[in-house]
Amino acid sequence: MSVYKIGDVTREYGVTADTLRYYEKIGLLPNISRTSSGIRQYDDKDISRLKFIKRAQRMNFSLDEIKNLLTMREDPQHAKDNIRKLTADKLADIEKQVEELTTLQNELRLLLNLCRGSEDGCPIIDDISSDKQD
Repeated sequence: MSVYKIGDVTREYGVTADTLRYYEKIGLLPNISRTSSGIRQYDDKDISRLKFIKRAQRMNFSLDEIKNLLTMREDPQHAKDNIRKLTADKLADIEKQVEELTTLQNELRLLLNLCRGSEDGCPIIDDISSDKQD
């Protein structure tokens, strides 16, 4: 089994030492073993958890959701329904965000086209300055 110091982990996996300490503090990572002088030593199991956390973050799961997923990871067969529910909810959230971003994209495209064709003023500034509410 390999052992990694905190500096090795930060360089290899693109997280800060503060982030690693925070993940340990909130229980995303278990209590990391330490040398007699207090230097953290990450093992392969810790690295596997960290990779899981980073992948789940890229999937837009919150830290609380990741904490739940990590618990479910220990016994996925019994947690299958909960995992499906959490993932379905996340997918619905992302689909809503995509819809909102598509609307925003279309609005910005329209404003940009209006601005290009405008002889005076700027429809972009005018639209952003307007008092209309969503």
